[in-house]
Amino acid sequence: MDSYFDDTSMLRRVHRELAVAISGPRALLMQAAHPVAFEGFFAHSGALDEPYERLRRTAEVMNTIGFGARADADRATRHVRSMHSKVRGELKGPAGRFPAGTAFAADDPELLLWVLATLVDSALVFYESYVASLSEAERDAYWHDYRVIGRLFGLEDHEMPAGIAEFDDYMHDMISGDDLWVTPAARELALQIVMRPPVPLTRRPILEVVNFVTVGLLPAQLRRQYDLSWDPLRALMLRGGAEYAKRVLVPLAPQRLRFVSRGRV
Repeated sequence: MDSYFDDTSMLRRVHRELAVAISGPRALLMQAAHPVAFEGFFAHSGALDEPYERLRRTAEVMNTIGFGARADADRATRHVRSMHSKVRGELKGPAGRFPAGTAFAADDPELLLWVLATLVDSALVFYESYVASLSEAERDAYWHDYRVIGRLFGLEDHEMPAGIAEFDDYMHDMISGDDLWVTPAARELALQIVMRPPVPLTRRPILEVVNFVTVGLLPAQLRRQYDLSWDPLRALMLRGGAEYAKRVLVPLAPQRLRFVSRGRV
């Protein structure tokens, strides 16, 4: 099958892990912390009412790119780019450093890069927390795989960090800078994701664990802005659970429990 990636790529190595598959809520909360991106990708598109549907659609497209045929990946990304081209508007009110009337477009390179970067950062955080540590060269190879994905969504090479070191600098600047500002509407989205997810009661215990990890692995600045409670005891529990998973659970797990269906041999 003619694909953008093969089984030797870092992208497949990382995204075959089920532990990485649950990084979506963290990425979504990080995306929503950018008030202009929030307006363009959530409030304006209707995804605010169905955040888990947005996660599902994103996962389907990314799985197609990572594991599917090149033609299917091209078709899926063309559709996404077509949808993005129709999303235009302005901020109705001020949000952080952005004044009311700030224009937004879903295909704006800066916004697209932030959305892409949250997926990359969240996948790496979950992989290194629960599966295995990565060398700088492995992280760099993973980012270079994602640059391929960035091009599929319309980003030019010069609009993306050149390597993982530049990517890390970009993430540091974004998290510590003044672009991110959690609005009341974004905070409500966080409550939908973390506190009121649409799942049957029988699956609630599993989801509580996922939510615990999502909150714990958010950058501290964003966790505070979202008003999500956290404390040293929870941090200790998170680290202990992650180490146990990395050292015992994941290495011993059979493929059907460890890998996504497309990542199994």
